[in-house]
Amino acid sequence: MMPPALRRAALLLTAGALACATPAPDAAADRALADTLTQLIAQAYDFTQPDVVARMSALYPDSGRVISASGGHIMTSTDSLHGALEDFWANVGTNMSGPQWTWHDVHIDRLSDDAAVLTGAWSIPHIAPTGNPHTIRGAWTAVFRRIGGEWKIVQEHLSVPPEGA
Repeated sequence: MMPPALRRAALLLTAGALACATPAPDAAADRALADTLTQLIAQAYDFTQPDVVARMSALYPDSGRVISASGGHIMTSTDSLHGALEDFWANVGTNMSGPQWTWHDVHIDRLSDDAAVLTGAWSIPHIAPTGNPHTIRGAWTAVFRRIGGEWKIVQEHLSVPPEGA
């Protein structure tokens, strides 16, 4: 039989370890977060609504450092990112007829109460200027931080599959 002093010490250690344990994830809260983040992006890329570039830009903070990697290039400022979004819309977006943002496989991990990471596959089926159906697709990993009560992307990486894949 264990001496009473040792038993108390073991109980205290066990209670302390349990108190420090990470609480079980809240599945409902995580699902709500996933819905919030995927809807933010889908609404920003709703091509049927006006001010597409402004809505896409609103996904990011107004100022400060934002890291965006895409197409083998890295941007580190909101100004360069907003310029890239304007270029995308002017050179690609305006040439799509009937574009529709579609999420496919999406994974979201809550990093803290105010941070999360989303990785998802997406596509934008549309009609090209040639009149033929065309689809742009890729994968997007975005780190979100809650800033002033709003979720904003502070770091991202976008990739597209190789030609013909």
